[in-house]
Amino acid sequence: MVSGNGVCFPILGFASFVLFFYMSFGGLRFSFLFEEDGKTMSFVERNGTQFVLDGKALYVNGWNSYWLLGQSVEVNNRPKVREMLQSGAKMGFTVCRTWAFNDGDYNALQTSPGHFDEQTFKALDYVIAEAGQNGIRLLLSLVNNLQAYGGKTQYVKWAWEEGVGLSSSNDSFFFDPSIRSYFKNYVKTVLTRKNTITKIEYRNDPTIFGWELINEPRCMYDPSGDTLQEWLEEMSSFVKSIDKNHLLTMGHEGFYGPNDPKSSTINPEYWASRLGIDFIRNSNISNIDFTSVHIYADHWFHDQSFEDQLKFVSKWMISHIEDGDKVLNKPVVFSEYGYSELNKNFTFSDREKMYRRVTDIIYKSAKKNRSGAGALVWQFLVGGMSEFSDEYGMVPWESSSTHSLFIEQSCRLAKLKGLPQQDSSFKDLC
Repeated sequence: MVSGNGVCFPILGFASFVLFFYMSFGGLRFSFLFEEDGKTMSFVERNGTQFVLDGKALYVNGWNSYWLLGQSVEVNNRPKVREMLQSGAKMGFTVCRTWAFNDGDYNALQTSPGHFDEQTFKALDYVIAEAGQNGIRLLLSLVNNLQAYGGKTQYVKWAWEEGVGLSSSNDSFFFDPSIRSYFKNYVKTVLTRKNTITKIEYRNDPTIFGWELINEPRCMYDPSGDTLQEWLEEMSSFVKSIDKNHLLTMGHEGFYGPNDPKSSTINPEYWASRLGIDFIRNSNISNIDFTSVHIYADHWFHDQSFEDQLKFVSKWMISHIEDGDKVLNKPVVFSEYGYSELNKNFTFSDREKMYRRVTDIIYKSAKKNRSGAGALVWQFLVGGMSEFSDEYGMVPWESSSTHSLFIEQSCRLAKLKGLPQQDSSFKDLC
């Protein structure tokens, strides 16, 4: 390097640019919508109780990493996102569920109703582009029922601050006309967003597996379920009026409503039928393409033995698969399942037994072409992210047996249905 004649300065400038570009987009080959064989990536569709991709049934083995958006805002954190998506592809996973929202929180996407932070939107652009590059499809959730990352609480706060809110109750999110208008504007802005990296509008991007209206909706203001039902009907219709390419689901936990006989035979306890949700009624909405169910036996029961929890998981999953087959004629995705490390006498062996119970039932469903269309474990991290963890979080490759369990599920689903996998290292594992 020669400094005396000034040559080093443009060289350093160019090197800095290259470093910045790599940290932002490193590893992207800008072949975002192409499979390894050169064919364009297709949208996932539904045929009755099954997902269909390129004419073949698709059964999903996937995971949750809610933090992808937040970790993509700062360029120096993006390698964590890339590592997670690349690792998921190497394990044969096909779908990752993550948040497409951050309302009024730190590094918010929506800073106030109708106002968006472009840097954070570009972070979401990056998440989608990087997922597409690695052959991972995204299930994107649009708002949180919980307070984390703003959620319905933030929407109610905004309406209250602007003097237009009908109630300070969090559940007014579902019935306040002004808040419904806020949310519709948000949905339209996200769905019609043109990705600054791929130059494709989100609604036209097959990297997106589907949209989820809200994470774990509950409306205890109205235990009858009418209020939430009306909201789901209105918002699902609105989404479909903008985006007819993508599948749509609710984000439901799977609890049966008070008028359903299963509320007393399948629900974990009485409280589960008093949350203003109704699995069958909500899932039957015509614009809902597939339904979702969560599995947290250890959270719902506090006095059950581990073996009893395993029995409940089997009963819970089989019941909802039967609903998908016989009542709804729609795929059922178990979009969150986990086993807490805070459980009394917790062992990693028990956690793996719980995971094995879930993945075995999905595999049996796939063998019989039934509606149990996949499961997404909660949640995966990469190293150095303890602050984003919870009692369910894990770095999957830190345990060889856990890592192998998920790869085995990916392999047997791929072999059963002949699913195309992009990542060559995954093919070698199978």
